[in-house]
Amino acid sequence: MPAPPHDRNAPAAACAETLMHLLAFTDSAFPVGAFSFSNGLETAAEEGLVHDAASLEAYTHEIVRQAAFTDGIAALHAYRGRLRDDYEAVREADCAAIRCKLNAEARQMTRRMGKRLAELAQRILPDPTAARWLAEIGEERTPGTYPAAQGLLFAACGIPERALFCAHRYGTANTVLGAALRCVRVSHYDTQRILFRLAATAEATYDEVRDMTLDEMHAFAPQIDILASLHEKGVKRMFMN
Repeated sequence: MPAPPHDRNAPAAACAETLMHLLAFTDSAFPVGAFSFSNGLETAAEEGLVHDAASLEAYTHEIVRQAAFTDGIAALHAYRGRLRDDYEAVREADCAAIRCKLNAEARQMTRRMGKRLAELAQRILPDPTAARWLAEIGEERTPGTYPAAQGLLFAACGIPERALFCAHRYGTANTVLGAALRCVRVSHYDTQRILFRLAATAEATYDEVRDMTLDEMHAFAPQIDILASLHEKGVKRMFMN
């Protein structure tokens, strides 16, 4: 019996091509430089705020939730803009994402990873919108943030937006948990347990943010911003933030 025709609008789990792309884009070895950043965990560990599995889990939940209401919303809007061929909507999402970064290292992280992802996208698939966006990053006409790059790439590959949101969530958590293995007394079992538990709240968080506008993005996490400012002046560092 012949296989059914390929449907790019099928759920990711039912479409082998989109599932393969999703696995590749969320792989810890995906070459965008995420391993260089800790989302402030290094300083939190040095200050004693994160010191075991329980405090690491609380910190990771806070980082992931903050990211959902900022970068997560921006990624969804960039994704939808790309699907509508509305380039200005992509640029608006990109600019909104950078405005939510209060510290210099967070801005550096999202722009560096965004540019790397845009460069990679141009190498692996023909997409005029992504090519135009990369050119404007080089001309400094748009910030080139990572969530905007994710939205563009996932839309171009036909990956559903719920999967985009989950990939963003997974990647944010992994920057913290991967760093924790090097600067907190936890094991791989601990970090995987935390990642597994995070999945239980993914659907509810997606339901919270999916209809939010760019003007509704918010990031009130003063303790994390203070840690980031301390890290910028630190002399013992393994991570860029």
